[in-house]
Amino acid sequence: MRVCDLTQFYSPRSGGVKRYLSEKQRYVESNGKDEHYLVIPGERTGSWHGERTHVYTVASPRVDRTSRYRILWNLRQVRLLLEKIQPDVIEVGDPYQLAWAALATGARLGCPVVGFYHSHFPDAYLRTLARYGGRWAERVAFAGARLYIRELYRRFGFTLVASHRLYQLLRDWGVANVVRIPLGVDTEVFCPSGKDWEWRKTCGVPRDAFLLLYVGRLSREKNIGTLLSAFARLRKGGQRQLWLLVIGDGPLRFRVAQTAREVGGLVWVEYVESKEELARYYRCADLFVHPGIVETFGLVALESQACGCPVIGIRGTQMDENILWGLEYWADANSPDSLAEAILGARRVDLSLWGQRVAREVLQHYTWKHTFGRLWQTYRKALGQEDPSSSCATKTSFVR
Repeated sequence: MRVCDLTQFYSPRSGGVKRYLSEKQRYVESNGKDEHYLVIPGERTGSWHGERTHVYTVASPRVDRTSRYRILWNLRQVRLLLEKIQPDVIEVGDPYQLAWAALATGARLGCPVVGFYHSHFPDAYLRTLARYGGRWAERVAFAGARLYIRELYRRFGFTLVASHRLYQLLRDWGVANVVRIPLGVDTEVFCPSGKDWEWRKTCGVPRDAFLLLYVGRLSREKNIGTLLSAFARLRKGGQRQLWLLVIGDGPLRFRVAQTAREVGGLVWVEYVESKEELARYYRCADLFVHPGIVETFGLVALESQACGCPVIGIRGTQMDENILWGLEYWADANSPDSLAEAILGARRVDLSLWGQRVAREVLQHYTWKHTFGRLWQTYRKALGQEDPSSSCATKTSFVR
């Protein structure tokens, strides 16, 4: 089977979507006779070819000066690449112009197209309208987004989602072809291995500090401002043993630098390339803080739990179902005070026991092998093929 992924949610320093696609290519390289093709925007047009995996970049402009993402406007080049690749299945990872181009080309090639709903963009971007246009403008924008999502995703063979809440939301919005496929973790890399004191020392964090960790983009939609404000309030309130390690980059990097100057106790790492190094950061921390309120899955939270580092955040998001223990300690409201209170509350819990428990749960239920096994079943269903391993497995493995 030739599988081709198209997405604009990809850059050399991007997060969850890049991890998903990288792990998919690793899965293809180590399993069977399938081939995987990835078409993404890049600084220049080019290609890279492995034994069974291939990457094509199409020269594309940046979204803006500060963004690491690019807009893939050259849809003609995408069409030519798809005609050259002749895929059996196309998977689209974003809901914009690339999705419509893939649907049109797939129809011409007689190739099924599935869409992975990685980001719930009405939550991520449209709530900004409430600050400028008021509640009426926000309601109108959400109604338009809902109509757009229904009209686009009903055209795919299947719409893939990672969380049950997002599955139910899209079903309620009239998208009937939804399949839930939770993402996974490389449990050989992201696993408990005791507190990494040596790595903490390398980071410049005192051994007796209580270390908070954040991994993600420094942007408004990631709600990093709430975390920085909560941390500053705790430090100013006398919690000087609290330290914060921030891994990521983005337009709000100035807020990170400002907080470090004002209250101290903050270490900033712009990017971590290797999984092995990232796992060491998880293992040297005491508590992972995920302030996001518009996440569709929260892969970094799952990786942290796999390493035995408990996670705290703000309740009521798509990510709740992937928090395997301790959700009752999370913040009740999206505010610095509520998040600060949750952090202090988590400190009073046996974090070692908490970490051991969630690490076991991840190992049992969240592996990439399980994720891609279900994904390939979906591809075969899109192609009208019976699952070769078990027809019963096909019937029971999907939430439809």
